[in-house]
Amino acid sequence: MNEGKVFLVGAGPGDPGLITVRGRQLIDSADAVVYDALANSALLPPGARATGRPELYYVGKRGGAKDGERSVTQEEINALLVKLAREGKRVVRLKGGDPFVFGRGSEEAQAMNDASIPFEVVPGITAGIAAPAYAGIPVTHRSLATSVTFVTGHEDPAKASTQTNWTALAQAGGTIVLYMGVKTLATIADTLIKGGMPAKIPAAAIQWGTHPRQRTVVATLETLAAKAEEEEITSPVITVIGWSVVLRDELNWFESRPLFGKRIVVTRATQQAPALSEKLSELGADVIEMPATQIARLDPGPLRAAIAAISDYDWLIFTSQNAISIFWEQLLGEGKDARALAALKVAAVGPATAGALLEHGIAVDVIPKRFVAEGLLEMMSERDDVAGKTVLYVTAEGARDVLQEGLREIGANVTVIEAYRSVVDGEGAEKLARAIEAGKVDLVTFTSASAVRGYIDAVGEEPALQVPAASIGPQTSEALRDAGLEVKVEAKESTLDSLVSAVFSAF
Repeated sequence: MNEGKVFLVGAGPGDPGLITVRGRQLIDSADAVVYDALANSALLPPGARATGRPELYYVGKRGGAKDGERSVTQEEINALLVKLAREGKRVVRLKGGDPFVFGRGSEEAQAMNDASIPFEVVPGITAGIAAPAYAGIPVTHRSLATSVTFVTGHEDPAKASTQTNWTALAQAGGTIVLYMGVKTLATIADTLIKGGMPAKIPAAAIQWGTHPRQRTVVATLETLAAKAEEEEITSPVITVIGWSVVLRDELNWFESRPLFGKRIVVTRATQQAPALSEKLSELGADVIEMPATQIARLDPGPLRAAIAAISDYDWLIFTSQNAISIFWEQLLGEGKDARALAALKVAAVGPATAGALLEHGIAVDVIPKRFVAEGLLEMMSERDDVAGKTVLYVTAEGARDVLQEGLREIGANVTVIEAYRSVVDGEGAEKLARAIEAGKVDLVTFTSASAVRGYIDAVGEEPALQVPAASIGPQTSEALRDAGLEVKVEAKESTLDSLVSAVFSAF
């Protein structure tokens, strides 16, 4: 059981959602991941670079390496896989697309066999199918193309001897899908036309297929190379030649999404970012997660003491999901569960907070129409069961005192427990700052006032001021304006769905 093993895993064409379930499981359980340039880095386990678990090895082999990088040879990759496996490690060799479709996975499998290293092959979705599908081009169609041929365009058809019979391909009919042929496209097109393929047959070049930065150029076989050069289409590119290309106008779903081509920054803490990122990505945005803050737990002693005496309270109030998460950890740690709250009334600042409580079996008694502290205070002030009652308010360090002071004014006895603080995170800030300076960021989203300062401290004041902001509510907008940032849009309600709607309206 301690023997090492190599798993040749297809990472898919780029969209991280296209990894197989088996591939995802192996990545998460790996001791080492050896990945190439076309494997989306979003598939790597979170925090791996910081913790070294699993070990990460970049072995990109794409041409035109920059910044002094050199292309790793296939022999070096094979040797690395053997070395890691012989150390008893479970090694994932993460390869773009499918390992056995123009991926040299078969050569790596042969090398493992020669070295007596156990290996397993996990197929992936190949770019030759996925990129056309994301461009609205089916590679087969009952009326237009009843066959498809995958061929590497890396081999120059003008060579004296090639493995590809281009003349036969020209006369075979069906769809031709070229991998890695952008530099030889003009020569390939000329060879196919001379072999009998119609010069006017539709053709398309798809750059970075399935990625948010996907670009598609449509022309004819004889004009595609020139148009691709004019549009500065560079590798990685999948080229499709065939009559089914005409269906793109009807089937172009991916590039037609409302936020396609927009690069939007999400500044929420790492554990909270996906809830917003996924909503924006579904609308086509190229999302950059740059957590401006992270949640740091404070001394749990005061909260534990309050939970131990929970029966002394009449009300329990939360204004954030973070506070609920930390409260519940301590509640369970004290040997209690939801039944300990049966005699309390519970208030939440908004639907997201109320939803987090409902996940623990707690239905809130009060939720305001305006999802801010002032709105909750208004609702509490209208009740006749708050004055003279004891209130436990679990919140963040440095939170505004609007709610607690207002409750005290109406006669409530309020105990405030600061369970956590927001601290500057800024992972990936340097890369983001470069993207801003290059004009490649369209909007930055903020869901709290604390994230504003963290964002500015992370990327620097000058870059931060260059990009407009989308705000979740008035307090966040006030913090943005005080910092000198332009508030392009503000959510009508302080919810993620309303923020997403605001972002949509901005474009």
